[in-house]
Amino acid sequence: MDGKRKTPAMIEQFTLSLKALRLRAPVFAAIILAFSGCSPDALDPEATTPTEVAVQPAAVAPSMSLVSAYRGGIAIGTGSQPNALFGARYNGALRIIGPKYLLSDLSAIRARGGRVVLNLAGGQSRFKDKYGHFSYTLWKNSVDRFKRINFSSYVKDGTIVGHYLIDQPNDPASWGGRPVSPATVEAMAKYSKSVWPAMYTIVRAYPDYMVKYSGTYHYLDAAWAQFVYRKGPVDDFLRTNIALAQKKGLALVVGLNLLKGGPNRSKMTASQVRSWGATLLNSSYPCAFVSYMYSSNYLSTSSIKDAMDYLRNKAQNRSTKTCRGA
Repeated sequence: MDGKRKTPAMIEQFTLSLKALRLRAPVFAAIILAFSGCSPDALDPEATTPTEVAVQPAAVAPSMSLVSAYRGGIAIGTGSQPNALFGARYNGALRIIGPKYLLSDLSAIRARGGRVVLNLAGGQSRFKDKYGHFSYTLWKNSVDRFKRINFSSYVKDGTIVGHYLIDQPNDPASWGGRPVSPATVEAMAKYSKSVWPAMYTIVRAYPDYMVKYSGTYHYLDAAWAQFVYRKGPVDDFLRTNIALAQKKGLALVVGLNLLKGGPNRSKMTASQVRSWGATLLNSSYPCAFVSYMYSSNYLSTSSIKDAMDYLRNKAQNRSTKTCRGA
C-alpha cells in the first residue's frame, strides 16, 4: 500500500497474521456469548415480561428416559420453566416464547416429553395503550407475529396444551382501571381459533369472573383456578370453581401460587404443596396443573422436590385430558 515492493518474508508474515486472526474469532465469539448469558433468550427482548421471566439455560440433549417421560395423565409444572426442567419431575409449563425461538423451543420441550401452555401475545406492555388500558388491536398485532410460523404439529400432538390469551382480565389494577370483559376474552378466543382452529384457548381468570358473560362461550375453552391460602379450604375452593366452570362449559387449569400463596402471602411449605396440590389433583376435572412460578432456589430444596415428585405421580396417573371446552 505504501508503494514498496513486498518481499517473500513480508508476504509470509501477513499470511500468518490472517491465520491467527481467524483462529481467534471463535474465541472472541465465545467471550461475547458468555457475557450475554449463553442463552438465545437472554438476547431476546420478547422473552421477559413483568410477570413471566423466560430464562433459558444452554441446550441439554435429552436422554432416552426423558424422551419418553410423558406417559399420559395431565401436564404439571410451573410458569417460566426452563426447557431443561422438563422431564422426570415436570412435564408441563406456562411459557412466553418469542417467534425466533418458538420452533426450536417447542422441539426441545417435545423431546423431553413436555407439554406447554403457550402465551403468544407476550407481556402486557405489548398490548396496553398509553393510558394502560387493554388494546384488542395491539393484542391482535402481537399474536399475529406467529401467523407465518407453522407449528401445527405441536398443536396436533398435544405438545401445546393451549393458547394463553391474557392474564387476570378481571383485575382493574392491571388495566388502568378498566377490566377486560369476558365478552372481549371470547372475542380474543374467536380470533385465535380463526387462525389456529385446533388450538385450545385459555384465560388466566377464575371461573367466578368468566360466568359473568351473559352469552355462551363458543371459542373460549378453559378458565384457570390458582389456589392460595386466603381462598379458604382447598376442597371447597376446588368444588366451587369446578361448578362455575361447568356452568359455562369451560375446562379448568389448576395450580398453586407457590411463592405467595401461603398464609400472609408467604411461600408455601413442602407439606402445604403436597396436601393442597393433592386435593386439586384428586379431581378428574382439571386439564392441567401449572403453578406460579419457577424459582430455582425454591424448587431446588429437597423437601419441595419430594412434594413435587408426589404431585407428578398423581398427575401422571390421571386419565389423559385436553383443555377443550364444551
